[in-house]
Amino acid sequence: MQLWQLGLILLAVVWALQAVGTWMQMKHYREVMGDISRRWSDGFVGAGNARGRLGKGVILILVVSPDGIVRRLAVMEGRSVMAKFKPLTEFEGKPLAELRDNGFPGKEKGRNLALSRAIEQIDRTRSKASAPDPTNPQIAQA
Repeated sequence: MQLWQLGLILLAVVWALQAVGTWMQMKHYREVMGDISRRWSDGFVGAGNARGRLGKGVILILVVSPDGIVRRLAVMEGRSVMAKFKPLTEFEGKPLAELRDNGFPGKEKGRNLALSRAIEQIDRTRSKASAPDPTNPQIAQA
């Protein structure tokens, strides 16, 4: 077999492995989100991400109760598709405002960026939920 044929086969194998790994990671993401939606029917969910140039990527899921208390904070970070979400239980039960003001201690630039994006998403959802619906005549008359 010639060298270019071997290279082409190797490229196909690596591509197939990446596709399988991506599928496994997306399956894990769907399982985590499904667990969150089954566990809590009220409140707000925000997902944020940050990509490092050469460093590890971060995906963060933040679940907040209607009164602004953190119910769950989970982080997936790494350079491979084998990364899994890890809950950060030390933040559970704290007010969202405290997390917004303090973020993660130290040089957690990727985590803090992902956290700020998740909080922005929650803020947008909360403001839409509290805004009156002009198409609903009961609210418009009130």
